[in-house]
Amino acid sequence: MESNSPLSAKSLLNFAHIFQLSQELKDYFNKDFLDESDYPILANLFAQLYANKNVIDKTFQCILDENTIDDKASKTLQSIRKKQKKIEQDIRIKLNDMLHSSTYSKYMQENIVTIRNDRFVIPIKEEYRSQIKGFIHDISNAGSTVFIEPISVFEMNNELNSLKKEEELEIEKILQELTMLFYPYTKELELDVTLIGRLDFIFGKAKFSKYMQATTPIINTKKEIHLKNARHPFINKNKVVPISVDLGDAFSILLITGPNTGGKTVALKTVGLLTCMACSGLNIPCDENSSIYVFDHIFADIGDDQSILDSLSTFSSHMLNIVQITKQTTENSLILVDELGSGTDPLEGANLAISILDYFKSMGSLTIATTHYQELKQYALVTDDFENASVEFDLSTLSPTYKLLVGIPGKSNAFEISRKLGLDETIIAKAQSHMTSDQIDIENLLKNIYDDKSLIEKEKSEISQELKRVSTLRESLEKENEEVTRKEQDLIHHAKLEARNILLQAKEDANEIIKQMSSSSDRKDLENTRNALNTKIKNIHLIDTTNYNRNLVDAKNTLEAKDIKPNMEVFVTNFGQNGMVLSYVSKSNEVQVQIGNLKMNVSINYLTLPNNINKNTSSLAVNNAKASHISKTRTIKSEINVIGLNVEESIFVVDKFLDDAYLGKLQTVRIVHGKGTGKLRNRYSAIFKKSSSC
Repeated sequence: MESNSPLSAKSLLNFAHIFQLSQELKDYFNKDFLDESDYPILANLFAQLYANKNVIDKTFQCILDENTIDDKASKTLQSIRKKQKKIEQDIRIKLNDMLHSSTYSKYMQENIVTIRNDRFVIPIKEEYRSQIKGFIHDISNAGSTVFIEPISVFEMNNELNSLKKEEELEIEKILQELTMLFYPYTKELELDVTLIGRLDFIFGKAKFSKYMQATTPIINTKKEIHLKNARHPFINKNKVVPISVDLGDAFSILLITGPNTGGKTVALKTVGLLTCMACSGLNIPCDENSSIYVFDHIFADIGDDQSILDSLSTFSSHMLNIVQITKQTTENSLILVDELGSGTDPLEGANLAISILDYFKSMGSLTIATTHYQELKQYALVTDDFENASVEFDLSTLSPTYKLLVGIPGKSNAFEISRKLGLDETIIAKAQSHMTSDQIDIENLLKNIYDDKSLIEKEKSEISQELKRVSTLRESLEKENEEVTRKEQDLIHHAKLEARNILLQAKEDANEIIKQMSSSSDRKDLENTRNALNTKIKNIHLIDTTNYNRNLVDAKNTLEAKDIKPNMEVFVTNFGQNGMVLSYVSKSNEVQVQIGNLKMNVSINYLTLPNNINKNTSSLAVNNAKASHISKTRTIKSEINVIGLNVEESIFVVDKFLDDAYLGKLQTVRIVHGKGTGKLRNRYSAIFKKSSSC
């Protein structure tokens, strides 16, 4: 209801909080949701929220709480309150002077200044009331104290009360102004309240669903219920035993039988509660792909409504509910009945129950009922659209397992339970003798079916667990295979990158050599360039070999400078062979080492003690050399063609060819060149003669 009258401070704060909450919700959605397009419904609701920052700030600046308006709400209010404080201070000073003066102190009951009727007063002893000129505002209950406003502060109290009236008027004016700020946004406020409530409901459902580990059911149009591993929402999720129920497809009437406290009623309530939850838009605690039909009515007759005051027996209370159900049920209704036909003569009750279930069947309603009647079990066995179900019971422990077995009727197990509890065997035997042979045969048949079904369910559960384990193992192997494949691809990728870098470096070196060949005609310069390139290649080879070999050598075999002396046998890692030290360590940390007939300077970083690992490393180096030789022998050509090249251009090409031929241990090679001036022939004839003479 809209009105122009000013709202209270509390109401204004409530409205400001609505706008503030709307703003916080919009900020939350924009900040915490990664992609609004994934939540179109929520995005639409959050987008409709309205918030006005100016109104929010103005309200909270003026109102401190529902009983306090800030001094700074207006300049007038600030001035009034400043005057009030000044006058209050003056009054207290004047009255305190009286309280502590030698003239009046003996008249005082207490040395305090108090307030009566919004005026400052002092407490005077009753017998001295005439000694103080002023106005009496109150008398204590005992009559011993009189609260007097001295005449000296009368005018100041009047002025203070006048200021309080002005304060009230100013506050009302401020509240009126704040009210007018909200007046243009009444529709927005109403919409915000509705949206906030709806969002609260949505997020409440989501939080509840997360807590129950619930799923969204499929809403079908075939009037069927398919619940997979459904759990009662009120039972501890770590203790509840899931049940699976199918209704409306192969049959429309399900009869659940079994011993007392076995879980029949819990199964009934689980189906009813989950159906109601789904029809209310809530997720339900069951496995995915469970399906629910939206019924027009869900009727339930569960529990005992017997009443002495209303003269209702157990049977009568149940029957009143059944009567109401039969009058209102339709083909799109779900009916849940606990202990149908109980509380009266068993034979009449069983036949009446059969007739009622047939009526529900003819109406097309889906029905789940619990019973102990043998007649109902037998009727369900031979009647279309009926199905038996039972709750499992462990006779060895006399305790239910709460598992629902659909397809077989259950046994009450009265004889077995009584025997386990210690009832005399003669009593049990006599009770069994009263049963007819047909009843015994049917009971035995049901027992065999029940036992077989229980065994099948147990084996089915074990197979399901094994399949889960196999599936988990397969997923693990697939994951490992993906990881191996990924690592292999990474290795190949890195190898390609490294090879590319080597080729790029080789290309740069080749370009540099060609550049030098083009700019220099001095053979010595070209030979220096060639030697520099060979040294560079050799160094790369040595570094790689050293790093590889040193990884094979145990750290304890490494040598320090102080340990290396002449005539000491060492292992040279970069050559993969043992050698003899011929000199002391130089300033450059090198020693002269003899390997066979070869003497050379070697850095001490490449020296270790000879041991088995070194022998393996030496073998590895030899094998690498052999492999290199075999590879070179397979790829080297015994002929090169330099027709068209001049002497300077052919030097590098022919030298490289001869180096490869030497490494490949070719006995003869052939260099093909043109006739021209004969410079190439003369040049290389001279080189070959010089080489052969060496």
